[in-house]
Amino acid sequence: MADWGPVVVAVILFVLLSPGMLFQLPGNDRSVEFSNWATSGRSVLVHSIIFFGLMALFTVVIGVHIYTD
Repeated sequence: MADWGPVVVAVILFVLLSPGMLFQLPGNDRSVEFSNWATSGRSVLVHSIIFFGLMALFTVVIGVHIYTD
């Protein structure tokens, strides 16, 4: 059996936390910008830290598992 839980969580978080897609933290002009499709080095760093924290939360603490046969 394969555990697809971490893969599904990672794909969903990657799509939602892509800098500039839904929001950009920190933004170029303001602290938070929504749907501007732009990015910067600082926002990539902040979004990767948020991604790591949420990924660890969902896979280790909560333990999301999706098993297939």
